[in-house]
Amino acid sequence: MISRSVRIAADPQVVWSLVTDLPRMGELSPENRGGRWVDGATGPAVGARFRGVNRNGDKQWWTKVRVVECEPARLFTFDVRSPFGVRVSRWSYEITPADDGCVLTEHWYRVGSWFVRRFLGPKVTGRADRPGYNVESIEHTLAAVKARLEAGLPGHSVRP
Repeated sequence: MISRSVRIAADPQVVWSLVTDLPRMGELSPENRGGRWVDGATGPAVGARFRGVNRNGDKQWWTKVRVVECEPARLFTFDVRSPFGVRVSRWSYEITPADDGCVLTEHWYRVGSWFVRRFLGPKVTGRADRPGYNVESIEHTLAAVKARLEAGLPGHSVRP
């Protein structure tokens, strides 16, 4: 597991709304390009499904996502599978209230088999060191969330 945290001067509900907006995650992530809710889902809820799109240079791939934990203003967790249904990871956003806003922690759990880690993942994504890259990716995403919310950009007010 890899985890990183950032303190954000924003209401936990506002932070939760941003990190659960998976179609717009491409605005915050260096690898994810967003995607769309599928199978009747329209937003975050336990069991909701999502089709994510990712890119690394000229490599692009899509994933199947299923929300497994969804507690507004507190916790959002989803499992990621390959297009063939092979489980590859779990991502989670945990929000802890603080006096000046909240602390946002992003967790990445590697759950794929040795075959996914050693062969399939690097071939599809172009990344041989997934854990090393995900440290950078998580730090990038958390910094982007903090910057967006603390700058008070349209569509994401700091306080409700």
